[in-house]
Amino acid sequence: MKKIFKSYGIALLIVAIYAFVKLPVLRLDFTSGFTTLILFFVLSGILDMMLDRGEKTSKIAKNNFLIAAILLVAIVVIPFFITTPIFRASAYRNLIGKVEQSVFTEDVSPVSVDKIRIVDKDMAIKLGDKKLGEIPAIGSISKVGEYSIQSVKGELYWVAPLVHRDIIKWITNLDGTNGYVMVSATNPQDVRLVQDIDGKQIKIVYQEEAYFLQDLHRHIYLNGVVNYGMTEFNFEIDDNGKPYWVVSLYDHSVGFGGANAVGTAIVDAQSGEVKVYSIEDTPKWVDRIQPESFVVQQIKDWGLYVKGFLNSVISEEGVLLPSEGTSLVYGNDGKSYWYTGITSSGGDESTIGFMLVDSRTKEAKLYMQTGATETAAMTTAEGKVQEKEYQATFPVMYNILGKPTYVLGLKDKAGLVKQVAFVSVEDYSIIGLGETKQDAYRSYKEVLESEGNDISISQSEDLQKIDGIISRINQDVTSGNTTYYITLKDNDELIFTAISKISSELPITAVGDKVSISYEKTDSNIISIAKFDNKNIGKVESESKAKTTSDEESPKENEKSNNLDNNDKSE
Repeated sequence: MKKIFKSYGIALLIVAIYAFVKLPVLRLDFTSGFTTLILFFVLSGILDMMLDRGEKTSKIAKNNFLIAAILLVAIVVIPFFITTPIFRASAYRNLIGKVEQSVFTEDVSPVSVDKIRIVDKDMAIKLGDKKLGEIPAIGSISKVGEYSIQSVKGELYWVAPLVHRDIIKWITNLDGTNGYVMVSATNPQDVRLVQDIDGKQIKIVYQEEAYFLQDLHRHIYLNGVVNYGMTEFNFEIDDNGKPYWVVSLYDHSVGFGGANAVGTAIVDAQSGEVKVYSIEDTPKWVDRIQPESFVVQQIKDWGLYVKGFLNSVISEEGVLLPSEGTSLVYGNDGKSYWYTGITSSGGDESTIGFMLVDSRTKEAKLYMQTGATETAAMTTAEGKVQEKEYQATFPVMYNILGKPTYVLGLKDKAGLVKQVAFVSVEDYSIIGLGETKQDAYRSYKEVLESEGNDISISQSEDLQKIDGIISRINQDVTSGNTTYYITLKDNDELIFTAISKISSELPITAVGDKVSISYEKTDSNIISIAKFDNKNIGKVESESKAKTTSDEESPKENEKSNNLDNNDKSE
């Protein structure tokens, strides 16, 4: 009996060390490591007893070996049958939830040009490293960690913590690293190293680059989060700039597979306080709960198993797949969505639509609209400036002028954005280029108009209005489309442009007419008209109508007057 206790005592010690290092989820789930841990415990005891050649202990070891063999079969064979998509294809397909077809322009509001992001993750890394390099004392002991994009008070930023460079730097800085870096996703000139909040110094104590009890994963685990898997340790700040770690918690929904987010663990990066939330109760400042890898896999399963498992590997009838690459896009409602194109099986450079998945609730919407893949858009943009050998960033999709549009940057070899490209999702031959977002926007609008596309800029939230008297008006015909150029009295420095589709009053507008113009806010002196109203035309029509009415009434009054005169005479 002592031998048994000794053997399993040693096994328990080994398992305890393993648990401290590997942090297995304490759940009867062979993918979590807990069942493996039990098996490891049993086999470790058996091995130790088998080394003792005593007859009694060897007999016990053989019996336990049989138990271990049965357990091994149980954690391999049974999970296979209840988890494999061969038998559970429909469960995998439904994991994404109900996918509703919707209309792009109804769900995705037009975005203001100045809120379009052109700084990608790679560029944010370069800008952040440059900022850190300005303070050698910090850069020598810390480095910039993983960046994640998030909305802070309505503005988009790439945010990353300062983390320990190695174990030596951790040992000599147990009180934590000094703050975090913020890089604007819309303005590459806006780069900040935040080291204090309201005069109080920031210390990032708990992080993935720390060790032992300051290791972020281990800290959460030892604070009671042992029955869920953890993934995507995202560094986020609240609207007051306070740093947190947001960790997605997940469970398996299809047997021992089908990873699915169920909530979050939010850790104060300084004090280490851990709070666990359901998806519904997670604070609003948290941008994403649904891990990107989970969403992409669930979209893939949704499209792959549309007609069962056999169809997915044989005929592939109706099979849909996500395109290469995923991006996090933000709507005017402040919500963030995972975006990916949807292609048919064996699709080339075209998509049959795209999908937006709410990064918090996982609500999925499908937009059936043929167009170009992200890769095709990147290739097209690079081809326009092939002599400069610029490299395109991965595009982000927006509603521009009522059209789904890829926006991407074109970077030189130093990794700096030199040009911006707007590429139509529907037709990637329609492209606007410019050195700034405003220039690219104007170029894109002109190309859309020249191709005869109906555009919508009146829906923008940034419409400005100006009233004035026309001092000059002229027109230019390009590819069969007439563009009008207008200047107003006392505002000759501004040139307003519009095509005739904007208003039927444009072709009959003349110098001296009083007009009202609505336009989208811009820093340029060449401005696209969103709405046009010629107040003289309505006034002339009213005066004309009044004159006509007056002329019609005059004969009647004359006739009445004549009748009165005749009556007087007869009397």
